[in-house]
Amino acid sequence: MSVALDEVALKSRLREVLDWDPQQVEITALSGGYSNLTYLINSEKGKFALRRPPMGYKISTAHDMVREYSVLKALEQAGYSRSPQAVYLEQDENILGAPFFIMEFIEGQILRGNSPLAQKLVPEKYRILSQQAIVSLHELHKLELEDSKLIELGKPDGYVQRQVTGWANRYQNAKTDQIPALEKVAEWLKIHQPEHSETAFIHNDYKYDNLVLDLENGINIKAVLDWEMATVGDPLMDLGTSLAYWAQEDDPAVLKHFNASHFPGNLTRQEVINYYQSKSGKRLDQMVFYYVFGLFKVAVIAQQIYKRYQLGQAKDSRFAMLIEVVKAAGKLAETSIRTEKI
Repeated sequence: MSVALDEVALKSRLREVLDWDPQQVEITALSGGYSNLTYLINSEKGKFALRRPPMGYKISTAHDMVREYSVLKALEQAGYSRSPQAVYLEQDENILGAPFFIMEFIEGQILRGNSPLAQKLVPEKYRILSQQAIVSLHELHKLELEDSKLIELGKPDGYVQRQVTGWANRYQNAKTDQIPALEKVAEWLKIHQPEHSETAFIHNDYKYDNLVLDLENGINIKAVLDWEMATVGDPLMDLGTSLAYWAQEDDPAVLKHFNASHFPGNLTRQEVINYYQSKSGKRLDQMVFYYVFGLFKVAVIAQQIYKRYQLGQAKDSRFAMLIEVVKAAGKLAETSIRTEKI
C-alpha cells in the first residue's frame, strides 16, 4: 500500500537545497516494505530514492532517518562498495511530517517472498545466490572499525544483554494478544546468553529483499539496503536474525512470505551456518541461542507493526495477518529450544 507525500512541499525543498527543477521531478511510491517508506525520485540529475519513517505510531529508533543517513555516510568513508551513496538529509519535520533522506537509486531486482521473480528463479541460481548472500554478510562483519569510525555507531560492550532486554521490553509495549510461547522464549533468552561475544559491524536486518540483485549477468549482489538497524555488536546476533528470516520448505506457510529462501536450490539453515563457519572460521556451537533470538526479534517487529494496524495508524491490509507471524515465530523458537535444533 503506497502512502502519498506532500509533493509540493517536497519539490520546493529539493529546489532550495539541491537546485532541482520541480517541473523535472517525478515521485513514485515503491511497494514491498512493511516498515519505513521508500519513494523513487526521477529528476534531471538522475534517479534517487527517498526514505522516511512509517506514518503514525512511532515504534522505536529503528525508524531514525538521521541515524540511517549517518550509517550510509560511515560506510562510504569505510570504503564499503555495496551501500547506496547518501545525498541529502532533511531534519525539518515540517516538510513531510518527519525527517527523511535522499540516497542514490541502485538499478536492479529485488527478490521478495513468493513473487513471480522468486518462483521463476531456477535452483542452480538459488544455490549461487544463497552462497553469495552469506559471503556478503560475512564481508560486512569483516569491515575495519577503528580507522573508519564505524565503531562510533554502536556500543559493543554488553550488546547481547541489551538486545535481549530491549526486545523483550518492546514486545511488552506492543503486545495485543496473549502468546505464552513468546513469554517463555523471552525468559529463556535472558538466562541462556553466551558468556563471550565478538565485535563487528552488523546490518541487523539482512535478508534477500534487502539486496539489489543483477540476475541477468550471472548472480551479482549490487547493493545492500535498509541500514536503519545497523550498528556495532555481536556478528552472530546478525547471523541469527538472518537465520530467522531464512525460511525453509518445511516451515509454516505464513513465514514464507518474507524470504524466497524456501525455494529449491537454497541452502538450508544448517547449511547457512556451515557455510558461514567455513568463511569466518568462527565457533558456532551456540547458534540455537542466536537463532531463537532472531525469531523473537522477528516476532516483535511483526507485533509492533500489527499494533499500529490495530490502532488504525496503518491501513495496509497486509498488516492484518502479522499476528499469525508473531505466533508462528514464537512456536518455531519454542520448538528450537526444546529440540536444540535450527
